[in-house]
Amino acid sequence: APAVSSVRRLPRHLLPLHYDLELWPRVRPGEAGPFTFTGQVNITVRCLQDADTAVLHSAGLQSRGAAAVRGPLSEPGAAVEVAGLRQEEAGEVAVLELRGRLRAGHRYVLQLGFQGRLEEDLDGLFLTRYTDQGQSSMLIASQMEPTYARTVYPCFDEPAMKSTFNIRIVHDPSYVALSNMPSIDVSEVKDENGSLWTVTTFDTSLKMSTYLTAFVICDFDYVTRTERGNEIRIWARKEAVKNGYVDYALNITGPIFSFLEDVLNVSYPLPKTDLVALPDFGAGGMENWGLMIFQEASLMNLPSDEFTSRKAMIALIVSHELGHQACDVFFFLFKWFGNLVTMNWWNDLWLNEGLASYFEYLGATFVEPKISLDKIFYALVVQPVLREDSEIVRSLSESEDKIKGSFSLMSLFDNITYSKGASITWMLSGFLTEKLFIRALTSYLKEFSFSNANQDDLWTHIQMVVDAQDEVQLPASVKQIMDSWTCQNGFPVLTLNLTTGTIRQEQFFNKKNRKSTDSYNNTWIIPISWMRNGSSQPLTWLDKSSKMFPEMQVSESEYDWILLNVNLSGYYRVNYDQLNLKRLAHLLENDPKAIPAVSRFQLMDDIFALTNFGHVPIETALELTKYLAREDELFIWNVVLLNLVPDNLESTLKNYEVYPLLKKYLLKRMLPIYHYYAGFIRQNVDALEDDYFAQVYLEKLFATACWLGLQDCLDLSSELYAKWMENPEYKIPLLIRRIVCCYGIAVGSDKEWNFAWEMYNHTDSVEEDEDILLYAMSCAKESWLLYRYLQYGLSDTLYSSNYTSVIISHVVAKDIGHRIAWHFITENWPLLSQGYGQELLHDVLKVMGRFVNTDVHIQELQVFYNSTLEENEREAITLLLESAKLENIERRKLLNKVASWLEKNVDD
Repeated sequence: APAVSSVRRLPRHLLPLHYDLELWPRVRPGEAGPFTFTGQVNITVRCLQDADTAVLHSAGLQSRGAAAVRGPLSEPGAAVEVAGLRQEEAGEVAVLELRGRLRAGHRYVLQLGFQGRLEEDLDGLFLTRYTDQGQSSMLIASQMEPTYARTVYPCFDEPAMKSTFNIRIVHDPSYVALSNMPSIDVSEVKDENGSLWTVTTFDTSLKMSTYLTAFVICDFDYVTRTERGNEIRIWARKEAVKNGYVDYALNITGPIFSFLEDVLNVSYPLPKTDLVALPDFGAGGMENWGLMIFQEASLMNLPSDEFTSRKAMIALIVSHELGHQACDVFFFLFKWFGNLVTMNWWNDLWLNEGLASYFEYLGATFVEPKISLDKIFYALVVQPVLREDSEIVRSLSESEDKIKGSFSLMSLFDNITYSKGASITWMLSGFLTEKLFIRALTSYLKEFSFSNANQDDLWTHIQMVVDAQDEVQLPASVKQIMDSWTCQNGFPVLTLNLTTGTIRQEQFFNKKNRKSTDSYNNTWIIPISWMRNGSSQPLTWLDKSSKMFPEMQVSESEYDWILLNVNLSGYYRVNYDQLNLKRLAHLLENDPKAIPAVSRFQLMDDIFALTNFGHVPIETALELTKYLAREDELFIWNVVLLNLVPDNLESTLKNYEVYPLLKKYLLKRMLPIYHYYAGFIRQNVDALEDDYFAQVYLEKLFATACWLGLQDCLDLSSELYAKWMENPEYKIPLLIRRIVCCYGIAVGSDKEWNFAWEMYNHTDSVEEDEDILLYAMSCAKESWLLYRYLQYGLSDTLYSSNYTSVIISHVVAKDIGHRIAWHFITENWPLLSQGYGQELLHDVLKVMGRFVNTDVHIQELQVFYNSTLEENEREAITLLLESAKLENIERRKLLNKVASWLEKNVDD
């Protein structure tokens, strides 16, 4: 597939109106390949200014037969002679050189025959091989977003150039062909060798962008239901349909459609919707109009699925892609825009994806009401992107020049686009009220259906709705407010001084590695939701760098406290002065529920982020953890544990005086929530099925409890592991399977380890369990077992050898394993370097780096690397080791602070 970075815009003198497209992939079942496809496209265009060339996108295609230009259509039989066809691969365009002129105001038809190669690469039109009911099969599918349509047929491949399409697909009679519209005719045709093919013709499409055209040719089965006259079919491998794996997705798709239609007050414009589950697909899902394509995992709920989180994920992905399709409110908006209202060009992609991500969460809670939306939205969308957005230098809405030049379109499909877009939409809906927000969206959708818009068009519609009422007053125009969030990098942190009632804002950045030359003088227009002593206050705004709010000056009483950005209604972090933090810590210890759960989560997340970036000392964050024995929300515990016991530091934390103190301090606080969940694990694990956070975060809680040596956790692991050893059919609850296997082996002897090895080598073990066992076997506490494990990994009779490096990486990360793994690598390097070379060294180095504290350490690693690496890589490694050492010295200082704080507070 072509590099997407070369985004040449087409000249504006031709406007496409309609495509007649025939595609003929030359694929018969059972053939080996390589395969090609051929095709013919006739594009009706309107000429906007005189021209003697026609320029359109084409990449990796060869022309077949002579290109022709019919017209102008007002003169029957007329034609413009074509002098030649030139392919410019660099700009991904084809240029038709004409002997005559195309005249402004007239319509013409460009006729082009073409052929291309059918690759197995998941872009453009591609081939996938898979097995179904024990037979190996092939299918053909497409993925055009953002700029792959031009690799399938010559076209005007920009989102703003919308046209109608008549599509015909020629295929082997044993396959079925699907496209955006329903099929209206099936006939036969003979090829040049006289063999028969089937021709499926589809109805004329609505006006749409080229990136939404879609094709699937497969031998799948389907399940179907009708919702409000719209036929919904879900296609999948025959065995998956037969086993009922797609039933859950079928049951929720219809209701989500109706929900979106009602919320947005738009009716779905197509007569049918096909959802196809591909065994292999690059994206999670793609919202082509009328033919949505998903990864199999996103649509399938195995009836034996031990996870609801799989269900929740299906609800999210389906609602995200449907949102693209059909009208939604809260969470698909952004995506559906993509089809009804397309961004003018890719720099406003966030409008599509961000709005869709937002609606996605609304849709999912509609389908699965047990999911508490605000907690999930905060934990899965806002918090991760706040973490990332403070380090990435790009704004939501990038200028066109920037995209043309320095970075590729694909890089726009990232978390900033999806999650920051959704968070800002959440904030916007919050300060406007949902009622006004949806009213504005509805009018925006009506005006721009089937055409293109940019973010300013949306702001204009919101402004009209705001101006027509007087309940919601804004401090500036909608455009000024929103531009401050979409056109600037990063986000602000607000600091509140309780004594003076002053709030100031500054960009949130890492003070630890700020260069004195960096200038951060961005200001935002910030909505502040707040509460005082537990009662909500009217929304207020900060529209300059600092401002005094007399209503926020508090009295001497320690019961007088203030909380900003309640329930994370705004996309920013909050820092409080010592006085308020003391009062909040006191409040948490006495009555934690006085602060809403999402706000407690945010308080923890903000304070640790401020600590990590050098804004507040670690002791301040620790003060807020004293109350945790009274915290019963798993998602709040999770954020605390990720900060106090990061996964990648477990082994280093063990080596310090901090471990026994942390053990005493944390276990005392973890016991209530640990026992609550351990009770379910022992008695009735199915009852946790609807506890979304247990599905996602219980593993970390149990891992920490066992790591801290909580006897009950170790006993529970041994019990469940022993149960499995007695009866290999028994399934350890999936939520904590990884931890149980790890500590079952750690507490056990070689008997437990050998059982894991035996189960690993069972032919029918599933991949998920294999990963768990590979990890668990590195948990052994006896060095000879670890050494033998590494040896086993080398003898590839037992192993498919790509696991050797996985085993080494697991062992090297363990507190007793890292020296063993290091000796093993140095002894066996000649063998290992053939299989893995530099990649393995880099992975190992990353982990070894955590243990580098002295120059002696560095020298030891250095000696080895000098004998194995090329000259130019040695320097890089030296730098890496030096910076690892400095980081570790910093970390040691930090851990000393933590240790001395714990010493003073461990007995409270």
